[in-house]
Amino acid sequence: MESTMDKNEVIAYYDGIAAHYDNAGAGYSEEQLEDLDEAREQLATLLSGHRILELGCGTGAWTEVLSETAESVLATDASAAMLDLARMHGEDLDNVEYRLVDALALPDDIGCGEDKFTAVFMAGLWSRLTRDQQEALLLSLKKRLGKDVLLVVFDDAYVETESATIARTDLQGNTHEFQLDADGNRHELVKNYPTDSYLRKRLDKVGREIKIARWEFYWVLTCRLK
Repeated sequence: MESTMDKNEVIAYYDGIAAHYDNAGAGYSEEQLEDLDEAREQLATLLSGHRILELGCGTGAWTEVLSETAESVLATDASAAMLDLARMHGEDLDNVEYRLVDALALPDDIGCGEDKFTAVFMAGLWSRLTRDQQEALLLSLKKRLGKDVLLVVFDDAYVETESATIARTDLQGNTHEFQLDADGNRHELVKNYPTDSYLRKRLDKVGREIKIARWEFYWVLTCRLK
């Protein structure tokens, strides 16, 4: 089982496409953008007033949304290239700090101190983790952040003709897809599309008050850590 993401194909891929990542939204359909706008509005309201640990912030698109209503946001990513762009985009966000962090190897000081996090948010990270990595992350968050912290997981739903074709399913049940980087190199990446029953079973070990909502293009799970 991989315990960290620092030599992971996913991180290498995102390092390589960081400079072009912000253009990805240009290919979204009108229906997908409508789903995304609705999700942003609802999640900004849900996370209002929270001290948020954001895992896998990418170039900071969700960071900006969260900062509008949150007390504070620590935006983290394992890709230095993506984090640099997030920091540049968010230079005017006074309640946001940025830090290079591997979500699967949280630093010892995360979750410590007087201003403990009241919420954890991740968008697009869950689907890029293997099932073993997902379990390891959840156990780490429960141990490090403690009881009653709000966990919000937002990710892609599989949409026929819209989502990338599933290339294979491995022995652990993880699905994989092929993506091209800016240079045209092909990368095989984990891309999991969980069912509601799988999510509830996985989160039941660490969370309570589990709620799942779905749009056509996205899904969101919320719960309180036990």
